[in-house]
Amino acid sequence: MALKVWKNKGWYFKYKDHNIFYLDEGSGEVVVLIHGFPASSWEWHKLWPLLKNRFRLVTLDMIGFGFSDKPCKHNYAIGSQADLLEAFLQDLAPNGVHIVASDYGDSVALELLVRHSEREKKQHEGLSIHSLCLLNPGLFPETYQPLPIQKLLGGQQGRFLASFMGKTRLNKYFETVFAKNTQLSKDEVDEFWELLTNGNGKRVLHSLAGYIEERVRYRDRWLGALRNTNIPVKLIAGGADPVSGKSTAIRCKELIPEADTVLLEDVGHYPHIEAPQLVKEHYFGFMTPTPKERFDKQPVI
Repeated sequence: MALKVWKNKGWYFKYKDHNIFYLDEGSGEVVVLIHGFPASSWEWHKLWPLLKNRFRLVTLDMIGFGFSDKPCKHNYAIGSQADLLEAFLQDLAPNGVHIVASDYGDSVALELLVRHSEREKKQHEGLSIHSLCLLNPGLFPETYQPLPIQKLLGGQQGRFLASFMGKTRLNKYFETVFAKNTQLSKDEVDEFWELLTNGNGKRVLHSLAGYIEERVRYRDRWLGALRNTNIPVKLIAGGADPVSGKSTAIRCKELIPEADTVLLEDVGHYPHIEAPQLVKEHYFGFMTPTPKERFDKQPVI
């Protein structure tokens, strides 16, 4: 699906006086797809048509990304993005959601899971999560290996580096994290660059990259919720991903044996772009039984 078609399918809503781009399509149980960094909701464009005939799919460009506003003076912490998702889903999915998340979006999803668990304990109302599917998540700081460019963007020189970042650098990043046989085309790189630079997006890139430090700071909070949740959890990891691939899947099997973990050997950091049909098959297998049956399944790796 070309970027222009994707944009024409979308809508905008207001959040704290900011315009937020979103899509809402299909019918059935609500599945919210949460994108990664430095991408946008468009990263789901290959998986979207494979799922929309079975589920009601919703997604958005988080603030600072894609076609949404990118204010300079804004708190871009993961918790702030979780606030945005909760506001977005409050009326749209009163009966709860299934979450599919990638990369940066995995951290947002885990913060939402923490809040879901806290509300359950206190019997408070709020967003209910029925299942969680994480794609190449940076769950464990001890196995997460961000590229030098990611570390630099989140460091003290991040603002300066981002101002000089060009399409060639973005293309190099994608070449590194995609598998050898699943590389993006030139047109796809151009479209990702258009999304990144839309609304002068480079000026907030360093603020968004702060999530790397947050993963260390909130490791116990987020991992604790994941280990203690009673909802079904699936992890899909690309074995050719140098950032959060095979080592993350192995560590997940050690620390969260209840999770349904699958490793796609010849796939990189973006399974839903590189192998959307495989992701669809694994996700449908995860979602087909009842929630209890899903939770009781033995993990495979």
